Amino acid sequence: MSSAIAHWKPRFTANGVLPADFEKITGSLNMWADWCSAWSSEAAEHEFLGRDALRSGRTRSAGSHLARAAVYFHFAKFVFVEDLDQMKTAHTKAVRCLSDALPHLDPPGQRHEIPFENVALVGVLRRPHTKGPCPVVVLIPGLDSAKEEFGATETLFLERGLATFSVDGPGQGEAEYDLRIRGDWEIPGGVIVDYLTGLEGIDAERIGIWGVSLGGYYAPRAASGLDSVAACIALAGPYNFGSIWDELPDLTRAAFRVRSGSTTDQEARARALELSLEDRAGSIKVPLQVVMGKRDRLIPWKHAQRLADEAGGPVDFVLLDDGNHGCANVTHKHRYLSADWMAEQLGA
Repeated sequence: MSSAIAHWKPRFTANGVLPADFEKITGSLNMWADWCSAWSSEAAEHEFLGRDALRSGRTRSAGSHLARAAVYFHFAKFVFVEDLDQMKTAHTKAVRCLSDALPHLDPPGQRHEIPFENVALVGVLRRPHTKGPCPVVVLIPGLDSAKEEFGATETLFLERGLATFSVDGPGQGEAEYDLRIRGDWEIPGGVIVDYLTGLEGIDAERIGIWGVSLGGYYAPRAASGLDSVAACIALAGPYNFGSIWDELPDLTRAAFRVRSGSTTDQEARARALELSLEDRAGSIKVPLQVVMGKRDRLIPWKHAQRLADEAGGPVDFVLLDDGNHGCANVTHKHRYLSADWMAEQLGA
């Protein structure tokens, strides 16, 4: 567990966890079984601050506290699949805290539910302080992330005049209980994009997609089959997820097994092999930025190189020698760069 904690620290602190809280929580842990409860306990303290601020009419502070609580509750559950009841309890609180924070963020957010296969894909739309219609970036999570984690990334796009739509797809966040992970992301991606084109104040000709980790596969896979996407960013995504199955950490394989609806490791491996850009990368004609860290211990950087080499349109390949998975340890080297790149592509 100690190596996992060291690996996760840059990601957690880059996405809203206070460094002192990270050290306090992880320093108290002796076994993985206590992970969810320890993070939930600290999350409850931030939620209390948010609720107290709401009662006092300090809405800006309330929004900040509650959004942070949502991040902590999210990290309480993110790969805690061995106790699904405990995981779901923490997740429900993460969703509640973010939903209650949305009206008080700057700019505020709106919860949207998109009908999909008899359930809903839930996303958060935030619009910049500019006159519309405005371009929009769809933010796609990975295997263990969800929309509650994306506040810091949203801010950089919003500051550049881009709306953001952070959404839980099949097997992610609010959709992970009813919909399984799937490789053909041009289908759910198409439903999401079509929904956004029908919203007032959104420019249907200027829609970009961004994805991280497994979302770094979903985003280019969606771009390979959607003419309505104008630009795509793939951050730390695999070319073929199943090809690295044996090298993945146990927690990652367990999370994929549960969220893909697989009953055995063998079945999960077969499902992972379905997440492939083979015979699809060449169909990506829109501008594509591929971002990868050479020190990524989950996804070998050669996967990003292959995507960049095979894509059918213009490619900006950003390979960071010191970047870990998601390049979370060097966010200053890619987040601003990607936000600027997307703003340029979408004319913001």
